[in-house]
Amino acid sequence: MRRFSIVVAALAAGSFTVWRPDAKADDASWGCQVLLCAASQTPSWHGVSYCVPPMTRLIAAMKKPGFAWPICHEANSGKPGREDFEECPAGTTVGYSSQGDNGWRGEPDQCIKTVDVCRSPNLRSDATKLPGQTIRRSFGNDDNGCVQQISTPRPRRADPYFFDIPNDTGVKERFWFNLNH
Repeated sequence: MRRFSIVVAALAAGSFTVWRPDAKADDASWGCQVLLCAASQTPSWHGVSYCVPPMTRLIAAMKKPGFAWPICHEANSGKPGREDFEECPAGTTVGYSSQGDNGWRGEPDQCIKTVDVCRSPNLRSDATKLPGQTIRRSFGNDDNGCVQQISTPRPRRADPYFFDIPNDTGVKERFWFNLNH
């Protein structure tokens, strides 16, 4: 709830130069309504009755040609970002399961771990003990030696969109959200 309070305070400080006792959240611009609702964490915007109409309006607008994100200029946050996948675990790197058109890579949907199976005697005889799928294995005398690359699916984020919203000291805090109904 603390993070939500930060957003409300930032919006209140920036959006209303003159505070009115009769001001309501409904008086905020659509961009500020979206930002405020997207930043709601517990519950998410889905569980806040005030948030359902502006977020439903956003989802409908996204389907139309020429869509532009509604911006809350008072919060100094801009458009949201999007990251579909979680970070890969430590010791792994991002990989791709397929190539897209014209040689471009597809989605970064894999986490790759490189293992030296020659230095791991238990793995030398049976490399299938490693979880994941072997995507490259080399036992030559070249620079790669006995390298095995193991890929595992990279988890998708439940909340792929985010806003970076500056707090009262100007430090941006990240608020993740989704647009699923």
